Amino acid sequence: MGQSLGSDEKKGKEIEPIIEKCYNEYFGNIEDWSTGDFYHAICRTVEEINKTIGSTQFRVPKTDTLEQAYQKHHQGKGKQLTKEEFQKILREVIWDTGVTGIGAKDILFYLFGVPATALLMKQRFAPKLIPNEAFIPVVTSATVFLLAKLNKI
Repeated sequence: MGQSLGSDEKKGKEIEPIIEKCYNEYFGNIEDWSTGDFYHAICRTVEEINKTIGSTQFRVPKTDTLEQAYQKHHQGKGKQLTKEEFQKILREVIWDTGVTGIGAKDILFYLFGVPATALLMKQRFAPKLIPNEAFIPVVTSATVFLLAKLNKI
């Protein structure tokens, strides 16, 4: 449980520079923009966050969710969106939309699929070489180690 909290803090620190970069890119010098431009900028920001984080994938928000967050956090009507408002909007939208299960499906596929495939291959080619009681935990541990090294878990 402690590792999960540390991982969330690490991801939060990874997200902050991306949000700042996207704010500067999309809102830095634009005075007048439409709702479509705003939605496009949020979608591009979510895409950049997904690329950086890796296995955790955030969903693209619904238009009405984004509109509600914008109305709630943008105080100056007719004024330029501030960096703090952009961060609050993005944080609320990501919290509301959640994450997709793609990363979790991949992990489960690897954790169960690799050991099962390795066991079937061992049974076919060298059934008596290594006992199954030792072989399965070793292959599972190696899979977890590889997934950790590739930042998938």
